[in-house]
Amino acid sequence: MKLSREIKTGIVVIGGILLFILGFSYLKSSPLFENGKTIYAVYKDVGGLQVGTPVTVNGFTVGNVTDISFKDRGGSLAVTLFVKSDFEFSKQSLAELYDTGIIGGKGIQIKPVFDGSPMAKTGDTLPSQTQPGLTQLVQKQLTPLQKKVEGAMTNADTLLRNVNDVLDVKARRDLRETLSGLNSTVASFQRSAEVLNRILSTNEGKLEGSLKNFEALTANFSKLSDSLNNAGLGRTLASLESSMANLNKLMARIESGQGTLGKLTQDEELYENLNNASRELDLLLQDFRLNPKRYVNVSVFGKKQKEYELPEEDPAAKPNVENR
Repeated sequence: MKLSREIKTGIVVIGGILLFILGFSYLKSSPLFENGKTIYAVYKDVGGLQVGTPVTVNGFTVGNVTDISFKDRGGSLAVTLFVKSDFEFSKQSLAELYDTGIIGGKGIQIKPVFDGSPMAKTGDTLPSQTQPGLTQLVQKQLTPLQKKVEGAMTNADTLLRNVNDVLDVKARRDLRETLSGLNSTVASFQRSAEVLNRILSTNEGKLEGSLKNFEALTANFSKLSDSLNNAGLGRTLASLESSMANLNKLMARIESGQGTLGKLTQDEELYENLNNASRELDLLLQDFRLNPKRYVNVSVFGKKQKEYELPEEDPAAKPNVENR
């Protein structure tokens, strides 16, 4: 049976259409005869996500991205996902956009949720989120550091301005003079050190002799200490300590008014009586020396004894008046 030209042409056309459909489907990574479901996820920014990018669940590829288009005038992007029907998950599962490598590339992974909600089916839109990439994480970590560096630079600039304000022409001149004086001081110390080194070098033998004499003196002191220890210095110190203790007891008794010395030091009335008695004895002796007739009257010829006349200025009476 021969086929007419029209039939052959139709077969060729139909075959070409089928090949075109298959090729277009291959290029879009949307299989025609594979069993699965088409779901959607919406993102603000897909970060360079490409059609045909694999869709994974726990690292296993279960589908791919078949289309990316604008969802509304706000710029949101609707990503169409084709997922095989081999694995069922809830419509509350999360479609997360993440970095597939350090140098770039985006992928989508579905984080399945089993919370009793209805299973995802064709036409459902899954909740979505974007995992921060390495660049975003580094930028997030560097932002506080950048602020600190900027603050430090600002403080450094302020410090330099303040230093410039302080170090005017006169201050810089004084600073140079101070540094020059410091250099002179260091040079003087160096010269002094050289002189000291020369002195030490010249008198090295004398210094050694002095050190030996000092060692001998130390040894003599050690021998003297041993001699004093052997001579009963310990007993002498113990006796002295006992004597000091007795003396302390005696002083304590005197301070408390015990004994004769204690009464003399503590009894003010006794002190006043002794003082008055001493003064009166002194007056008595003085009066006896000045007026002996007042106390001794000798009559050789039986003469009548004269009455004693009190002098106008009696030295014995004068202190009494002063005392009163």
